[in-house]
Amino acid sequence: MTAPLYDLAIIGGGINGCGIARDAAGRGHKVLLLEQGDLAQATSSASTKLIHGGLRYLEHYEFSLVRKALIERETLMAVAPHIIWPLRFILPHRPHMRPVWMLRLGLFLYDHLARRSLLPASWMLSETDPAHALLARTGTACFEYSDAWVDDARLVVLNAMDAKARGADIMTRCQVTAITAETGYWQLAARHNGQDAGFQAKAVINASGPWADQDLFHKAQPANRLRLVKGSHIVVRKWHDDPRCLILQNDDGRIVFVIPYEQDFCLIGTTDCDYQGDPAAVRISEDEIAYLCEAVSRQCAHTVTAADIVWSYAGVRPLMDDGQDAAQETTRDYHLVKSGDTGQPPLVSVIGGKITTYRVLAEDVMELIAADLPATAITSWTATTPLPGGDFPVDGFMDLVAKASARYPALPHKLITRLARHYGTCLFDILGEARVMEDLGPCFGADLTAREVDYLVAREWAQTAEDIVWRRSKLGLHFSNRQLAQLADYLQARV
Repeated sequence: MTAPLYDLAIIGGGINGCGIARDAAGRGHKVLLLEQGDLAQATSSASTKLIHGGLRYLEHYEFSLVRKALIERETLMAVAPHIIWPLRFILPHRPHMRPVWMLRLGLFLYDHLARRSLLPASWMLSETDPAHALLARTGTACFEYSDAWVDDARLVVLNAMDAKARGADIMTRCQVTAITAETGYWQLAARHNGQDAGFQAKAVINASGPWADQDLFHKAQPANRLRLVKGSHIVVRKWHDDPRCLILQNDDGRIVFVIPYEQDFCLIGTTDCDYQGDPAAVRISEDEIAYLCEAVSRQCAHTVTAADIVWSYAGVRPLMDDGQDAAQETTRDYHLVKSGDTGQPPLVSVIGGKITTYRVLAEDVMELIAADLPATAITSWTATTPLPGGDFPVDGFMDLVAKASARYPALPHKLITRLARHYGTCLFDILGEARVMEDLGPCFGADLTAREVDYLVAREWAQTAEDIVWRRSKLGLHFSNRQLAQLADYLQARV
């Protein structure tokens, strides 16, 4: 049986792979995406969950990267207002690190490197601002500036959903085992849910993140300059009611964010450590836990210890090795490596990048391989087209909640609000004609019902309890082991 032929095969179901799949499918190309595990299972669900320009990158003179990211910050807020929303950050001044005028200048540049219409500018806080009560040092000068929050794993899934809606084939639990150059196309061998599978593609995109330099690609492309950098986060119970985030400057030049998280918690991170092991086996270390706890305890009017941690996660950033001594100084910009000039079909490896710039990365990939694919009438299109569920005004979230509450008056407001945040206008697809909670089927915990689980299985490639409670949502923070087991039993029968 002849393997199906695609214009483009993408290896890797993280944010870059799914973003490229969406862009290419929307241009009319026949697209295949292959992911060895679940969507966003690795780096793309282990971020600090920010859409931001990267204030600290200004110190490394990466003005081009910061400008590009700041432009994308506004673009992404407009196309996914359900999963991306504004945050304000408190930046305490530390006199021994840099003078006040330097912070003012950096924030001025941050405000003006790109057009800003959705977020307020930065300012210096008054001495009576409640933010000072969060800090260990009294009399510390503080600034406040804007960036945005993102549900990182949901951003990946929404790109995959839109790619599928535009004709792409998305295959999870499908590991590519070999790629071989033939005349005019690539032959790909894979294992899909334990079965052998084969595919053909005119071009291949290696968007496998920390696996981008694996032996699988070396016959087709020289080894890439990949530097694996580990980043870890901890989650603790929230100890204050201020909705703003803290950005803490450490003596070693790193920064640590303290971000209100999932209503009842604080997310603290991240670390920057070179990593040599298997990306699938990455875990937070005791040293990293101590580092994050100490950073917060030293600078905040609250002590955080390892005993306070309710959850932690770690990921591996696949950065381009630019020769910097310290991991935190390595560029977060992306680099595209294309081969295929010696008679073999094109293969592009994606090295580096950050979640904020995934959409322009996808556009750059499509421009790089445009001559190798069939001509289409569609060019760049993703900057103004909402992601699934995001088809409402950027400031219209509360109106969406009000509309849904009016349509489903007997359902809890908390449930309606959460579904609006996770799914936007797609919440109506989930709730359908339901009138009362009993219409949604059994509740597994934290208002997660069988109706929502069935939607995630049918529409979002979810197969396991982990897929649902840690990537499609963060409801695992509110689940007991018994509830997780009940959800797993339901999925085993359902899937």
